[in-house]
Amino acid sequence: MNIFDNIKLSYRQGSHLIKLIYINLGVFLLYHAVLITFKLFNASGIFLLPFLAMPADGRQLLYHFWTPVTYMFMHEGFLHLFFNMLCLYWFGKIFLMYYSEKQLTGLYLVGGWVAGLFYFLSFNIFPYFDAAVSQGLLLGASGSIMAIIVASAVASPNLEMRILFLGGIKLKYIALVAILTSFFGITSNNAGGEIAHLGGALMGYLFVVSLRKGKDITKWLNGVLDNIVNLFSRKKLKIKKPKYSTSYRKMTDEEFNMEKSRRMQEIDRILDKIKTSGYDSLTAEEKKRLFEQGKPR
Repeated sequence: MNIFDNIKLSYRQGSHLIKLIYINLGVFLLYHAVLITFKLFNASGIFLLPFLAMPADGRQLLYHFWTPVTYMFMHEGFLHLFFNMLCLYWFGKIFLMYYSEKQLTGLYLVGGWVAGLFYFLSFNIFPYFDAAVSQGLLLGASGSIMAIIVASAVASPNLEMRILFLGGIKLKYIALVAILTSFFGITSNNAGGEIAHLGGALMGYLFVVSLRKGKDITKWLNGVLDNIVNLFSRKKLKIKKPKYSTSYRKMTDEEFNMEKSRRMQEIDRILDKIKTSGYDSLTAEEKKRLFEQGKPR
């Protein structure tokens, strides 16, 4: 198995958190690979960033209507990507102690959209940003990650996180510092990003508060995502039946017992995976095998 097969296997078997990190990393590598290719031919790839980042100008957004989704996976600099993915991994792990993987994905997306909405409205409402609207671009997963940080802090405010040189710090203080830093930075050079952080923070708070009242505000989105996944899964399963008949040799008792033992070992492996990573971590094939095993024979 080569390195690309290992990466594909790691992605397929990984949790939703790992998949989000892989997608961010993949977009970063693809973006820079295309930029390098353009430079080798003395061409400019300057059009790529506005194609993926979310503009503050309404007319530009109308023509680049996909950017409220793509911007939250787009990072231009390596350090921007590195620190965002580090925070996503740390706080994503904490989030998954209390909520499901689907809720993590849902909050990442919805938090990113609310962050983008805050950015867009602020740049078009406040006169301070009038000169920056036409050139304003928002990119990065920070708004989505802020939603996850605040949701984790609201879920378990007194949980301590070990930070190098600082020791154990409670989540509520980490979230508070992050929010205040963003608030006092809304007139800085990174005004768009700081405003987006505040939008993400609000979404993270609303997610937990709504969930405590019995309403999951990510449920509708996860339903849409499930339908999309199921649609592609059904297409893959549509295999044309052969027109010829196939005869099968009857298995001996020894072969039957070996096959039965192999199936049970596979079921045990799947059950162990559920204990370790949860039901949502199973692949479609593993869910199918588990379902078939539970059917009466």
